Order: sequence, then structure tokens, then C-alpha cells
Amino acid sequence: MLTRPMARNLLLLATCQALGQAVNTMMFTSTVLSISSVLHIADWATLPMTLQHLGVMLSVFPAAGLMQRTGRRFGFRTGSLFGMVGSATCGLGLYFGQFLAMCAGGLILGYAVANLQMYRFAAVELVDSALRPKAIAWVTAGGVVAAILGPTLARVTYDQWVPMYTATYAAMVAIHATVFTVMSFIKFPPVPAPTKAEGVARPLREIAMQPDFVVAVVAAMMSFGTMSFLMSASPLAIVACGLPQTEAQSVILLHVLGMFVPAFFTGTLITRFGVLNVMLLGALVLMTGVGAGLLGVDVWNFRIALMLNGVGWNFLFVGATTLVTTTYRPAERGKAQALNDFLVFGTTATCSLLAGLLQSRLGWAPLNMLSFVLIGTAGLAVSWLWLRRRQAAFA
Repeated sequence: MLTRPMARNLLLLATCQALGQAVNTMMFTSTVLSISSVLHIADWATLPMTLQHLGVMLSVFPAAGLMQRTGRRFGFRTGSLFGMVGSATCGLGLYFGQFLAMCAGGLILGYAVANLQMYRFAAVELVDSALRPKAIAWVTAGGVVAAILGPTLARVTYDQWVPMYTATYAAMVAIHATVFTVMSFIKFPPVPAPTKAEGVARPLREIAMQPDFVVAVVAAMMSFGTMSFLMSASPLAIVACGLPQTEAQSVILLHVLGMFVPAFFTGTLITRFGVLNVMLLGALVLMTGVGAGLLGVDVWNFRIALMLNGVGWNFLFVGATTLVTTTYRPAERGKAQALNDFLVFGTTATCSLLAGLLQSRLGWAPLNMLSFVLIGTAGLAVSWLWLRRRQAAFA
């Protein structure tokens, strides 16, 4: 049963998730367009986003280790400080016309995003074990606010200062400062110590070789990779197809709503139908979204494709997160969560880098065709574990 302190802590954590994800949405929406329109760089317009993903890869182990030693609150507030510095660096890079400074800002923001992605793991520590799927889903649902707040702030601020989008980065600094403040009011549990009942913490290799861990990580990698692949390229594709720049903000709004609105009931679906069934549904929805993107390049093709992309990501990624939390002991959480996110964001970094290049050189349709490969890999992995469990049940 969800107690009042649990509900309070989850609400505050969901608020931080909403604000942090809003910044991430603003970064996705504004960076590609600001570089292409202000700095007139097209082929490498997604490079700061790629470096942000690389920053996540480089940060997950240090960030998780810091939290394992000092606790969630100190670790998350450190992440907010990096968010302020990274956002300011991007804004100053744009103002002075320094592309490399914007790339450096993206890399610094990677540490903030690494912490943001760990909010979902912190959620399960705030509730009883039976409520884990719902806690993950509820905190993830904070992205619904981000879906409205991020694109709205990007649309309102992009032309307020010269050059365009400079005010957007200033707003990102302010939001990270707000998260830093709100985080101080969340009561996280103390850092867990290993007990005799749990046994000695296992080597990371042993944890990573578990079938459930492997499938969870592969599904998370492919879902986030597909999402990053298409989301990063969509603003460029929209403009290349002759649609106005403001349409990119509308498409990203629908995409982020698709990512986070289902989180209100994803936990319930997992509890009722099982985590693997929900993950398979996510893969199917992702494929449907790619199919919509291949049917044309009108406004509604982009809107439907990116919205379904978000819904499929939610089912597959929340399911993968729920699955991976069953594979480690409390004393192992730091290294297990770090390995998971290291592999996930290694995939997203690669997909983000390729997105701009492939969109510029090949176009929107080939990107969607390649996405089928990523989704198919996730579907096969989940299906294998589903069949493995079914055979074990009848053995």
C-alpha cells in the first residue's frame, strides 16, 4: 500500500523528472535547429546531442558510484550543477558562434542526463517491492509535464534574444537550478549495506550474464536507440520536406506525450499481463510508428510516426527497467544500474550521431528502414526469454 510519505517522495521525484526531462526536450528541439540555422552547419548538427549521449556513457559509473557512497540526494544535486554548467556552455557557444563550445556543453550535460535516467531506479527505493512497476511508471509519467513545458518554453524563448535560441539555453539553466532546490526536500533511504542474508556482492560479470539482465539491457538499448535515431533526425527531416520549423516543435510535443502519457497505466499493465508481454507490445507499437513514417512525409505522417514511437518506447523501456531491477541485490545496484545505462547510452550516442548524417545524405525513409532492424532485435530478445520461461514453467 502506498503511504503518504511514499506518495510525497514520489511526487517530488516525478516533479524533478518533469523538469529535467523538459530541459532534455528543449535540448533536442533547439540544438539541431540552432546549429543549422544560426551556425549554418547541417551534417554535424546532431553532434552536441551525440556528445551528450557520450557524456552519459562516461558518467554513469562515476555517478552511480558517488550515489552508492553518499546517497541519492547528494548525487542528484551534483547532476543538477552539471546541468547548469552544461546549459550555460551551450548558450555561450551559440552566442559567440563557437560550435566546439556547444559540443563541450553537450558533453557536460551528459552527466546531468545520466543522473536524470537514474530517477527511475531511485523510485523503486522509495516504495515497497510490490509497487516497483508502478513507482517506475509514475515517476516516468512526470514526462507528461515535460512534453508540454519543454516544447512550449522552446517555442516561447527561441526568438527572445539574439542570436535565436540563446534565451532557450538560459531557461535551461534556470530549470536545472529549480531541480537542485526541489531535490533537497526528497527523503531518500540511507545507502544500503550488504547483509548476511544477501550474501557477498557478486562480480559484475556474473550479474550481467543472467538471461533476464541480458534481455532487459538489449530491449532498453534498442528502444532508446530507435527513439534517439528518429527523434534526433525528425527536426531536420521536417524542414527538408518543406514544412515550417515550428512544426518540429509540434511533432516533438506529440512524441514526448507519447513517451510519457502511457506511464500512468504502464505499471498496471505490467502487473496484470506480465512484463514480457508489455515489452512485446512496445516493440509492435514501435514498428507501427515506423510504418507510419514510411507512408509519406506530410504533417500527419510525422506526427503519428513520432507519437507511436514514443508510446512504443514507453512500453518497452519501462518494462526493461522493471525487469532489470529484479536481477541485482541492493549492494550491487550501483554497478548493475551503471552497466545498464552505459550500454543503453552507448547505443543512443551511436544512433544520434548517425541520425544527422544519414538524414542529410540518404533521407527520412532509409532511417525508418534501419529502425526496423533495431526494433526486430529487441523483439527477438524478449520473445526468446518469453519462450524460455514458458518452457521452464511446463518442465
